Amino acid sequence: MAADGGAPAVEEDQGGLRAALSGLTTRGRSFLAAGVAAVVCAYVLGQADLLRVGLLLVVLPLVCVAVLYRTRYRVAGSRRLSPSRVPSGTEARVHLRMDNVSRIPTGLLMLQDRVPYVLGPRPRFVLDRVEAGGRREVSYRVRSDLRGRYPLGPLQLRLTDPFGMCELTRSFSSHDTLTVVPRTEPLPPVRLTGEAAGYGDGRQRSLALAGEDDVIPRGYRHGDDLRRVHWRSTARYGELMVRREEQPQRARCTVLLDTRGCAYQGAGPDSAFEWAVSGAASALVHVLERGFSVRLLTDTGSSVPSDASGGFAGATQESADSAGLMMETLAVVEHSGEAGLSRSYDVLRGGNEGLLIAFLGDLDDEQAAVAARMRQRSGAAVAFVLNSETWAPSGAADRAEHRLRLLREAGWTALEARPGVSLTELWRQAGQEHTATAASAWHAGSTAAGTPGGRS
Repeated sequence: MAADGGAPAVEEDQGGLRAALSGLTTRGRSFLAAGVAAVVCAYVLGQADLLRVGLLLVVLPLVCVAVLYRTRYRVAGSRRLSPSRVPSGTEARVHLRMDNVSRIPTGLLMLQDRVPYVLGPRPRFVLDRVEAGGRREVSYRVRSDLRGRYPLGPLQLRLTDPFGMCELTRSFSSHDTLTVVPRTEPLPPVRLTGEAAGYGDGRQRSLALAGEDDVIPRGYRHGDDLRRVHWRSTARYGELMVRREEQPQRARCTVLLDTRGCAYQGAGPDSAFEWAVSGAASALVHVLERGFSVRLLTDTGSSVPSDASGGFAGATQESADSAGLMMETLAVVEHSGEAGLSRSYDVLRGGNEGLLIAFLGDLDDEQAAVAARMRQRSGAAVAFVLNSETWAPSGAADRAEHRLRLLREAGWTALEARPGVSLTELWRQAGQEHTATAASAWHAGSTAAGTPGGRS
């Protein structure tokens, strides 16, 4: 058979005669057993008419087996996912297409596709006679509340005779993969840093042009605007030189996801860990849309994109491609065996990371101190802390407030994520708290500068 995607058709594997006999249905086996019994009784009783009936009952299923065994269909199959990546809880449609590329029409075909049980029941279709060169198209829907990567296929084709005596199953060899990514929430635009998001005012520039003497020219390239020609440099170098364009430098953002198994309790779509994964996905999509260069970092120290590709996505890739790359990672992320956040801290302390958004599980005093030190290498830091006591009640809720206070004293905008509270509400609250904190700090600095002891 043909591979998915419209590859050239390959003749089906016919198998052996034993495999064909094993395809006898319950009806076929019953006819065969009844025929054998009738032949034996006819021989014992000497009844010629009963012998003829017995032979008919035996021959009919065997003839059906021989007909199916000798069938030489050439059928091509393809599968198309629409779309191939969906958020959890959202349906995707799978389109199947069967092409009869042989010169003879097919009989009755039963089409079946293999899907994991979490996507729903196994789809089955009955296709009428397909003429030579004809095609049939069917579709079915799949849905999963659990993120992950799910294989679809291989496609199976069941052939049967008109009497229902025999069924043979033949399979295609290829399959597709459906990726179920975390569900995301649209987040409101809030100011979480002192800089404007994306390319707006307040952005740092890669080249600060203070005057005519500070211009750094480059050689003329085909298509450059002649109005940008720098004549002084052209005279100096003896070739046409143009002013280098100002290149805006994107703000950086790191989204930290705590995946430690010891930091979360419970499992399933409504668990704290799944809320954190969905929150990280929402934050990634939001900051990418705001023009940031973004990377996803986990407690294991691994980042997406990897350090080999520059560490941040968005500066050299389209936002959609960057989001897809990180969403693919979040679709399959699982609990790690790490005991702490030290590996992610080692990655963050390498330089100024700009905005830091963290989704953290349970923190003890030691890990809260590690998280507090992460703030030193970021322009602004926002933490959403998930306390297991609120997601799986067991008391000691005051301990979570103590951890939040440690983070806030280190400069974090720290909020507790409780069950039933949407990330949209927490995101807006984080923006309000950050603005209030920044205003208080500015007012305190202005007051200190206005006193004699505060003058420089």
